[in-house]
Amino acid sequence: MTNLIKAKAGFGTAPVFFTAISTILGAVMFLRFGYAVGSLGFLGTVVIVVIGHLVTIPTAMAIAEIATNQKVEGGGEYFIISRSFGFNVGGSIGIALFLSQAISVAFYIIAFGEAFDPVLNFLNQEYNWGLTDKRIITLPATFLLGALILVKGADLGVKALYGVVAILFLSLIMFFSGPGTESGAELDFNALRHITGSDSFFYVFAIIFPAFTGMTAGVGLSGDLKDPKKSIPWGTLTATFSGMIIYVFIAYKLTSSATPQELVEDQLIMSKIAIWGPIIPVGLACATISSALGSILVAPRTLQALSSDGIFPNDTLNRFLAKGKTQTNEPVNATMVTLLFAIFFVSIGDVNFVAEIISMFFMVTYGAICSISFLQHFASDPSYRPSFRSQWYISLIGAVMCIYLMFQMNAPYAFASLFIMTVTYLGITYSKKDKQGLVKITQGVIFQFSRRLQVFLQKAEKESIDNWRPTVICISKDTFERLAASELMRWISHKYGFGTYIHFISGYFSRESNQKAKDLLERLIKASDVSKSNVYVDTMISPSYTTAVAQALQLPSVSGKESNMFLFEFSKHEPDNLKDIVENIPLVNAAEFDICILGSCQKDFGYRRQIHIWITSNDYQNANLMILLGYIIIGHPDWSSAQIKIFAVFPEQEISEQKEKLLELIKEGRLPISVNNVELITQKEQVGVKEIISKKSIDADLTIVGMREEAIKQKGKEIFMGYDTIGNTLFVNAQSHKSIK
Repeated sequence: MTNLIKAKAGFGTAPVFFTAISTILGAVMFLRFGYAVGSLGFLGTVVIVVIGHLVTIPTAMAIAEIATNQKVEGGGEYFIISRSFGFNVGGSIGIALFLSQAISVAFYIIAFGEAFDPVLNFLNQEYNWGLTDKRIITLPATFLLGALILVKGADLGVKALYGVVAILFLSLIMFFSGPGTESGAELDFNALRHITGSDSFFYVFAIIFPAFTGMTAGVGLSGDLKDPKKSIPWGTLTATFSGMIIYVFIAYKLTSSATPQELVEDQLIMSKIAIWGPIIPVGLACATISSALGSILVAPRTLQALSSDGIFPNDTLNRFLAKGKTQTNEPVNATMVTLLFAIFFVSIGDVNFVAEIISMFFMVTYGAICSISFLQHFASDPSYRPSFRSQWYISLIGAVMCIYLMFQMNAPYAFASLFIMTVTYLGITYSKKDKQGLVKITQGVIFQFSRRLQVFLQKAEKESIDNWRPTVICISKDTFERLAASELMRWISHKYGFGTYIHFISGYFSRESNQKAKDLLERLIKASDVSKSNVYVDTMISPSYTTAVAQALQLPSVSGKESNMFLFEFSKHEPDNLKDIVENIPLVNAAEFDICILGSCQKDFGYRRQIHIWITSNDYQNANLMILLGYIIIGHPDWSSAQIKIFAVFPEQEISEQKEKLLELIKEGRLPISVNNVELITQKEQVGVKEIISKKSIDADLTIVGMREEAIKQKGKEIFMGYDTIGNTLFVNAQSHKSIK
């Protein structure tokens, strides 16, 4: 990580507090707060204050939390976001943050020009000067402010800050001491009094909200603070709560001191209420210039931090913007770039237009900070140990309110802001491929969510036959020779089930065999990724196939649900492992698992168009599981054009009854099987079932056949032989009858 600050100025908590409070109690308070009270009344204005602080208080608490967990260096909010969300996200938000801070300089200087209304009116009336364009004041003020910061740096800014804050509070004292206007002095306090036909609530809110956006201004001084972990939380929170309380009292004073009509029509109504009127334009000038001063201190440091992290695509540009003075690392070049932005927007001169833009970008920044705090609560990262703790629900409220209010204030601007952020993020990701994205924090959240979900599922009520779903284990040593089993697992696990595929390595556990297992697991994961499989893959080292099966049966499923099915597989043409499968069937039965045995051939799964299910009079317990597996498999896109065909082989006297049962089962179970695809076959004594299946299913892509434990005990592996003329065959044995509803 690049060292951003070579030598700190060593400021304490006071500059953080004064930078924030002077930005909070700024232009909007003097110029637009009376309009809010006149339009919505005292109660409506208090609601605006409360809603606005549903954003600012969670953000302030989130900043306090994150700042007490990590070493906060230069860059303030950008540093906090980038070290939590990664450089891609941090960089895109940081650029937006810089733009909002730089444009804020223009916003406050334009508002500074409004303080000279009484002076310009006097000159125009007395001397007929005809001065109407306030840019004759704002542009020189911008150049002068920039020159002072470039020459003297943050030290001068902080010293000047104390002076302007003193005047700001003096103007508030005189305002609260004032008797009110002539009309207002006779009014009784009425919390609901406002003008008729006033502007809508959210329109007024959009105008007033910039009054609350200054609480993070002091965070930008993080690189110049002696102890950021102490100064940022204390300074930010104190300024936020102080501003909220002061705004409520101002709303009360305005309500009880002037009529709603006066409040709406006179943007400097506070000067007519104050005990000495001229102090209000002076206070406005001090508040706006101090806010501009705070912004011009913060914005270049954000830009310098961005450049020091190499966020911009050009290395020469990064070095130029990151350059600072030798002793204090004052961001000289970044300050000049900030001034260019400020001069451009001051030239526009529209305070409302500039206010809407900065509000959107500030909302995005605050929402990101609250989101970081919210996610960190759920990530449970051992390295996240802040000495100050917010609450997850407070941070969530802040994040949700930011998004909601953005679209309430100005939906087109909100979409534009998010679009710009997205394009910037993609640009940084493309040009800086080595930068981290959301991985750092989201991995922890996913881990905790997965852990809690698994524990919940384990404690939940066990599944019944009515809500059965397959949780399959397959263990094979022929993973890289035959793909049929892994393909079948992929289809079963696509939507309805969960699969764990284990590659069996025969031998004893050692350093060498463990390394071999890791290498094979990497191959499995890559193959799983290529095939877009949802199956969980793993390897197992064991002395024999039987011990491997016994271990696999006892493994907890990573899905959180108990495993309920075991899948064996063998090659029809080289059934060398069929003996091992038959010998281990009693072991699986002891675990009360359903059993599937897949016999694969060179024909594989063909065109994946037809699944044939064969039901006999001995398959009462197996029938529903066979049908459910067919339905689950065709739910995969690979089988999107497939049809299920059911063949039922029964003695002649049972044909009518069994057909009725099958059709009713399909109807009640809402299965995608046409009545025309159900065929009942009369079993003749001289013709075996295998012969019928081999003839009817020669073109099937998958044939599902039932098997019984008693038959396996009697005939062994012979049960699975004799199906060489058909494609892949799945033998199914259900441990219990499954319900189709």
